[in-house]
Amino acid sequence: MSVLGFLRVSFAVALLVLLHFTLRPLLGWRAPIDFLLIAALLAAVRLRPGIAALVGMLLGFAADALTPSAFGCGALALSCVSFLASWLKAVFFADNLALSLLFFFGGKWTFDVLYLVAERRVQGTELAMQLLLWSPLAATVTAIAGVVLLLVLRPVLGRSSA
Repeated sequence: MSVLGFLRVSFAVALLVLLHFTLRPLLGWRAPIDFLLIAALLAAVRLRPGIAALVGMLLGFAADALTPSAFGCGALALSCVSFLASWLKAVFFADNLALSLLFFFGGKWTFDVLYLVAERRVQGTELAMQLLLWSPLAATVTAIAGVVLLLVLRPVLGRSSA
């Protein structure tokens, strides 16, 4: 990645982190948009798997700072998702909005599964309801927001996006 490309992605990630900590709490939805996951996936498709996992871990620690009871779960889940996204980037590297939608949906749902299992706060039917109802809804909202952000940030990120 060139220096200009690095600066472009860094700007987009910083903007998404800002949105995550400012806009997301204002919305207060039950199935919220996960801007940190979108940032991790946008960075992951441009980085090698190890570096992508490190970026995911750092973004996960930023999210975990607000949930001390489950500290580390977000970092673990986001680093795994970032690693897998970087590894699978050859499949999803095309500039196709439908594939990007599926990419964001799958990333968010995988993140939720890993996070909820690692957190061990919810169990039984509550876990099933979270994984089969609320997580897919959050993944859908995040995927739609991710595609909209790809369209908006296209001048900044360049043509090759998630």
